[in-house]
Amino acid sequence: MVCRSNLGVSQRMLTHTLRQLQEDGLITRTAYAEVPPRVEYALAPLGRGLHEIVMRLIGWAAAHYHEIRAYRAQAGTTLSSSRS
Repeated sequence: MVCRSNLGVSQRMLTHTLRQLQEDGLITRTAYAEVPPRVEYALAPLGRGLHEIVMRLIGWAAAHYHEIRAYRAQAGTTLSSSRS
């Protein structure tokens, strides 16, 4: 799988995570009796609801990125000077 190698996720961890997401009702798994075997995953209705929430969170983080970085830089300066 291309994304697995790009993300550095082991096959074992990927399998475990997908199984847990399926058990939690967030994704569905469809296996096809083909050669080579093929499996597709899709968001279940519960997962689609969570996806909407996560996308809003990502949008908020992107909108406030510079502000967050400024606070981090300020905190880093404060921490450095208080340790001296």
